[in-house]
Amino acid sequence: MGEDTGISESNETEFIIRNMRPGEVSTAVGRAAEEGWNPGLYDGECHYAVDPDGWFVAESEGVIVGIVQFSNYDDNFSFGGFLVVKPELRNLGIGDALLRRGLSHTKERICGADGVFEMQDVYARKYGFIFAYRNIRWEGDIEGIKDHGFVRAAEVPFEELLEYDTRHFPAERRSFLETWISQPESTCFVSRNGDEITGYGMIRKCVLGWKIGPLFAEDEMIAEDLFLALCGSVDSGSVKSGPVYFDTPEPNVKAVAIAEKYGMVEVFGTARMYRNEVPELPLTNIFGVTSFEMG
Repeated sequence: MGEDTGISESNETEFIIRNMRPGEVSTAVGRAAEEGWNPGLYDGECHYAVDPDGWFVAESEGVIVGIVQFSNYDDNFSFGGFLVVKPELRNLGIGDALLRRGLSHTKERICGADGVFEMQDVYARKYGFIFAYRNIRWEGDIEGIKDHGFVRAAEVPFEELLEYDTRHFPAERRSFLETWISQPESTCFVSRNGDEITGYGMIRKCVLGWKIGPLFAEDEMIAEDLFLALCGSVDSGSVKSGPVYFDTPEPNVKAVAIAEKYGMVEVFGTARMYRNEVPELPLTNIFGVTSFEMG
């Protein structure tokens, strides 16, 4: 794909918009960490694998000054995130240029995004995003359990896990799930009732502590047990390995109740938005969001 050129609204900063190169993915994770979003250490590689053509940077004088990604999962659904512009160059039109380039990549697809609350009206007015619900990030020091009876994802046929995952997401995300559940410093547990999957959850190492996502389950009892098993998997006895973060859709009141039951504190939130159409999802079975950057 080609490059777009532009001049910031102050007429002082010239920049180009181009596709991100594979070696620059770590820059996106680093910028997200600087914003306090606490990405997973291996999120970049997992996310980039979905749609490399959907990652864009704004470059000025050879320096990356802004980033965004809009990854097309299939012909019908896309999800955007990692929108970061260098603080000293904000409100100059760079973010707008990145968003418009990224959205052009999604074409007529339904497009989801998790945005900060204060920008919600802008995303609606300028880009046509529709507010769906809040997501809440919780933080806590959870002891967890080690005796649980769940199996690891590697012990489950991948096609079965993919089918269960697809029930809880607007698209099949084969390439993403393959890399996501096999990343280093992570644990993925699956709940089964005979041959039937009744839930699964994942926890991964982040810049700070650990983050659960996704956590899908048929009911709140399975979800709570998975939550505790995942927390227990990163607790090495008397040595705590950092706080646990848990991102819950606010409409799932039972997910919120699990976080509150274990003394977790709300530390961040996003507005889940969609462009073109709000997909129907089984939110009562979605206890933990996979990622604010990828849906």
